Amino acid sequence: MTNISQPLSALSGTVDEGRGTPNVLRRLLQQRMVPVAFGVLLVVLICAVFAPVIAPADPVATSPLQALKSPSLDHPMGTDQLGRDILSRTIYGARVSLLIGFLAVSLSVIVGVPLGLISGYFGGMVDNIIMRAMDTIIAFPQIILALAIVAAFGGGMVQVLIAIGVGSIPPYCRVTRGQVLSVREEDYIRAAQSMGSTNVRILLRHILPNVMSPLIVQASLGVAFAILAEAGLSFLGVGVDPKTPTWGGMLSQALPIIRRAFHPSLFPGLAIFVTVLAVNVLGDALRDVLDPRLRGRS
Repeated sequence: MTNISQPLSALSGTVDEGRGTPNVLRRLLQQRMVPVAFGVLLVVLICAVFAPVIAPADPVATSPLQALKSPSLDHPMGTDQLGRDILSRTIYGARVSLLIGFLAVSLSVIVGVPLGLISGYFGGMVDNIIMRAMDTIIAFPQIILALAIVAAFGGGMVQVLIAIGVGSIPPYCRVTRGQVLSVREEDYIRAAQSMGSTNVRILLRHILPNVMSPLIVQASLGVAFAILAEAGLSFLGVGVDPKTPTWGGMLSQALPIIRRAFHPSLFPGLAIFVTVLAVNVLGDALRDVLDPRLRGRS
């Protein structure tokens, strides 16, 4: 009885601490670089939501007489080869990057995590079928798979979202399955089974909360990858509508003139770099805060 009650009490303490949102937020903000990462993501989010209000000019309006102007008071980031304001295009580009980043990760989590829970908990033939399906997806490099999906169904926001999301399902499934294989052998899981708890209740109430920490880290990396993947697809010209301002599309359009002017490629590149870095920093900090074993470590 002692062996069972101890894990149950430990689990209760962990869950109670995790549910204290103010405590989690306070510990999170105490991590180094987290306030800076929060600030960066907040700025990017504000730009994405309030782009029509913040942007100083129409991001698609061309002005050949203003082509390739260096940064100035009128155009803080300069203009591109068509005279379009780079600041406005960078602000609007945040919309596509964040939207695809978070929606693609949401799609991967919604599909991958339940498959991982089922595969790890039940094992046997179910496990073999699910994992072989994941191995089939993993056999294709994610960017190549995304290119194939976009090529088959055409470009567009929805197609890019599905292409990136489908390719990212296996990591969430495999991470979840690996955690479930270890957690399902704990004494408190056996106690719940002996008390007649249903499999769904055990999975959702006892197993899922104890495998969230690595999933949070994976999700943060997933958002960063999705932003990079969208930029890569747009750079290759198979992403969203070329008329839509995107960071990757801006880099693609700036490539032919990079020797004449570097600023059209500098600012969207910096936007991608800073956003991805901030997401990774925040993900690592969340892992340290939510995992009691890592709490207090740098």
